[in-house]
Amino acid sequence: MTDTRRVDASSGVRGTVVALGIGVLAVAALFVIDAFVPTLFSDPLSTRAQDALTLSISVLIESMPFVALGVVLSIVVQVWIPPGMIERWMPRRAWARRAVLSLLGMFIPVCECGNVPFARGLLMRGFSVSDTMTFLIAAPIVNPIVIITTHQAFGMDDGILIARLLGGFAIANLIGWLYSRHPSPDALLTDRFRDTCEMVTHETGGKGRKTLAQFVVELRAVMPALVIGSALAGLVQVIVPRDMLLAIGSNPALSIVAMMALAMVVSICSNVDSFFALSFASTFTPGSLVAFLLVGPLVDVKMLALMRTTFTTRTLAGVVVVVLLAAFAIGTVVNLLA
Repeated sequence: MTDTRRVDASSGVRGTVVALGIGVLAVAALFVIDAFVPTLFSDPLSTRAQDALTLSISVLIESMPFVALGVVLSIVVQVWIPPGMIERWMPRRAWARRAVLSLLGMFIPVCECGNVPFARGLLMRGFSVSDTMTFLIAAPIVNPIVIITTHQAFGMDDGILIARLLGGFAIANLIGWLYSRHPSPDALLTDRFRDTCEMVTHETGGKGRKTLAQFVVELRAVMPALVIGSALAGLVQVIVPRDMLLAIGSNPALSIVAMMALAMVVSICSNVDSFFALSFASTFTPGSLVAFLLVGPLVDVKMLALMRTTFTTRTLAGVVVVVLLAAFAIGTVVNLLA
């Protein structure tokens, strides 16, 4: 590694430590003010502001353990697994390789938040954008915890579990195939991520040094996006009136649209979103519940903020359109069959 890169890495570590220190001091200062000068801020926050803050913090706290696990798995893939070991087990045909990668989530019990840093690790390792995107879209649905919780919530009623699993697999492979046709795959990635790949690829030293360097890189990339995404999710939830969504729950087509919109807004972890959807089972159609369970883990506000660390806005817009259209079609079929 050149001297310039060493300075950049050291600056990154120092910057991260300083930012964390400032955050800790800010939180500590709030506690001190509340304990010793409770009358300093006599006017309480409005109810909607309190709700937005509470929802944002809950989404952030719920997501952080999975993001941390995803960062660790990303480091394992990038640094500790020998070159060629994963690739040897992958099929040569592109469609078969994408199908296998879309089932990789069966062995990685993290929600959508943790899959983003893991997918970044696959890209840094040399996997194509379309292959990685197939994994990223499928893994939040085709993983053991999601399968168990969805079964616990709905059992086999109305085929919701089967529709979710097969729908997630199909959407992921459709997106992977579409982006495999792109003439310039690198254009799907942000300039910042390409620079990160270059820096990580040329990182010298032992595995311990590389582990620390990538840990800092991933946290600096993912954590700000997670905080922003959580804040947006909390804010949108108090702005969008749920009464309006519930009022159209019995209409086969509009109920699907309403639940897709709700899924993008509430940003619930895919490991527990089935129980949230279950609360709407008495008023919404089975197809709309399936659409909710497909859209939420793939393109909710928080997930899009995390994916923006890696993929361009135009790429994400295309993903959102495909996911929404596919989820609407699958939900409509479920309604017809239920």
